[in-house]
Amino acid sequence: MHALAATVETELDIKKSRFIGIVMPVASREAAMRELDAVRVRYPNATHYCWVLLCEGASGFDDDGEPGGTAAKPMYNVLMHKDLANVLAVVVRYYGGIKLGAGGLTRAYGQAVSEALKLATLTAVEPTAEPRYRCTFAHEATLRRLAERHSAEVLEAAYDEAVTLRLRLKVRDVVAFEADATEALSGGLVRCD
Repeated sequence: MHALAATVETELDIKKSRFIGIVMPVASREAAMRELDAVRVRYPNATHYCWVLLCEGASGFDDDGEPGGTAAKPMYNVLMHKDLANVLAVVVRYYGGIKLGAGGLTRAYGQAVSEALKLATLTAVEPTAEPRYRCTFAHEATLRRLAERHSAEVLEAAYDEAVTLRLRLKVRDVVAFEADATEALSGGLVRCD
């Protein structure tokens, strides 16, 4: 799995239509929609703003009025071929007066994203896990300190007769974290999933 190091943009002219391919790293659907709005402001009066979002738990796409399957699908295929995550691809089209047909549109949208990715720097993304751990109230502070020491993010906390924390940490760090937490909590750690 890979992520983009920075936003990259390229432009193609195909039969008088202008295609601006933009790929950018995003952390959430909300961030992606803000970026899409910014693209619409930066390129006003375009005919289409087609996009594909690949983000953990928040993927989506829009052909923005182009015939179904001629814009977002080829864009999606290019992103999947590159094994990308946390990315928003937008292709802005200014119609030039010559119809491209379904095949021409499919090639143009896929090529716009592909050309942008040729300029991009990709970084490896390490897989993460989101396990839940249960402990006593007295151990919560210790568990949170250990999570921080292992660069784990606390995603949620639930309280009833005990504390349950859902963490996000790198898969390769889970075993070491659990070993440290089990020792520090004197065996008082329970994995819930």
